[in-house]
Amino acid sequence: MNTSLHELAKTAVDRLSAAGLTVATAESCTGGMLAAALTDIPGASTVFRYGWVTYCNEAKERQLNVPSSLIEQYSAVSEPVVAAMAQNAMRQSGAHMAVAVSGNAGPTAAEGEPPAGTIWLALARRGVQRVPHTEKIERPELSRAELRELATKRLLELIAGAAQGGGSWA
Repeated sequence: MNTSLHELAKTAVDRLSAAGLTVATAESCTGGMLAAALTDIPGASTVFRYGWVTYCNEAKERQLNVPSSLIEQYSAVSEPVVAAMAQNAMRQSGAHMAVAVSGNAGPTAAEGEPPAGTIWLALARRGVQRVPHTEKIERPELSRAELRELATKRLLELIAGAAQGGGSWA
C-alpha cells in the first residue's frame, strides 16, 4: 500500500477508535481497496464492521437492497444509488457510519452510463439529522488505477472527518 493511503487509513482508524465508532464499506469500482486499506491498520478489528464489494448491479440489489428501479432510473453510477448503498450498509451492519462508492473508472463507458472518470461517493452516519453526504468526482484524464486510488483516499478522508467532527463530514 502506498504511504499516503496508509497514513489516511491510519488516521481514519485512529479517529474511529478514539470516538468509539464503527464503519462499514460498500464498494463497487474500488473493488475492496477501501476495506483493504482500513484492515491493513493494526486495531482495525475494533472499528471495521462489514465490507461489501458489489461490483455488478445484481450485487447492489441482492446484498445492499438497492431497488432495481433506482438503478434503472439513475444508473449504478449516481447519487441516489450510492446514498442507498451507504444507508443500507449502515443499517445491515449495525455500524455507526458507512461509506459507499460507485463509478466508471474506464477506459470507456457503456451506453447510457456516465462517462469514464465519473465516481459518486456517499457517507451515512447514524444519529445525524441529515441525508447521506454525497460527492461527485469527475476526472476523465486519470487512469483507472489513479481514479480508484483517488476515490479510496477521499473516502478515508470522509471517514476520518466524520469520526472526528461528530456531525461534521469534512
